[in-house]
Amino acid sequence: MPVTLEDTRGRPLQDLRISVTDRCNLRCTYCMPREVFGPGFEFLAHRELLTYEEIARLARVLVELGVRKVRITGGEPLVRRDLERLVAMLAAIPGVEDLALTTNGLLLPGQAQALRRAGLARVSVSLDSLDEEVFRHMNGVGASVGGVLDGIAAAERAGLGPIKVNAVVQRGVNDHTLVALARLARQRGWIARFIEFMDVGNTNGWRLDQVVPAREIVARITAELPAEAISPAYRGEVAGRWRYLDGGGEFGVIASVSQPFCGDCTRLRLSPEGQLFTCLFAASGFDLKTPLRAGASDAELQEAARQVWHRRDDRYSERRTELTALARRVEMSHIGG
Repeated sequence: MPVTLEDTRGRPLQDLRISVTDRCNLRCTYCMPREVFGPGFEFLAHRELLTYEEIARLARVLVELGVRKVRITGGEPLVRRDLERLVAMLAAIPGVEDLALTTNGLLLPGQAQALRRAGLARVSVSLDSLDEEVFRHMNGVGASVGGVLDGIAAAERAGLGPIKVNAVVQRGVNDHTLVALARLARQRGWIARFIEFMDVGNTNGWRLDQVVPAREIVARITAELPAEAISPAYRGEVAGRWRYLDGGGEFGVIASVSQPFCGDCTRLRLSPEGQLFTCLFAASGFDLKTPLRAGASDAELQEAARQVWHRRDDRYSERRTELTALARRVEMSHIGG
């Protein structure tokens, strides 16, 4: 029978997000602002990163504790070489029911087919606006909308679907373009997901007045594209779902700020250098690389991970007001969104 490992709040371990690198080819203002992550920024050295074999071993240990859904993230995961090798290792682990990847899409044209052949099932692609000027400003390096659309097209040709398109919504920055993105996604058969601007890390200049709450996002979209709320597809799904009334697909909204979903969070995160994080807003992780490289057995690694989850009591989004100004939090570019 499948293992059910619960934390102190009765939340089961089901999802694992694996960040394979802290590097990225973009400098999005809400994630890796270029004034912080500039030419002099010190990223992790290659020797500090877990090898693909080490990642796969830890993933197997965590699957035995109940993980069923695995997502590869970064940074931008496609900047790490030969990623299809890791995908093949993860796809071969008994018990992995869903294997997906989050990417900015720019490198998909050269990698999508290999990733699909290795066993990747789906991709989520970040695209914050279809407006060229807005998008170039937000990604910090002048990357074009067309480059992302080319990546999505490559993913579709490879059979990596259904495609999810993620947009972080900031008031006064790109909120005036969200309906256009919803409309295109609907036409193309993608699932657009709009994400409230979050205070992840300490470098993105987060302000509450830049948050467009979920109810407003939904109101703007449904005023032009009528839709109705539908139930989550599974426990722990972070996006609220809306289905278009004419049957033309759905969109989602991730409302971490205005409608916290801590109570159903089933996610564990593994950082590039082997730290386990139990919350996207955590200040520190739990080191698994040291015992791993010191010769710990699978049973010992599993017990360490079991204790991490068993003691977990995180609920940052529910306590945001009292915690926002406290200790430094890990950056989203380090452990994935």
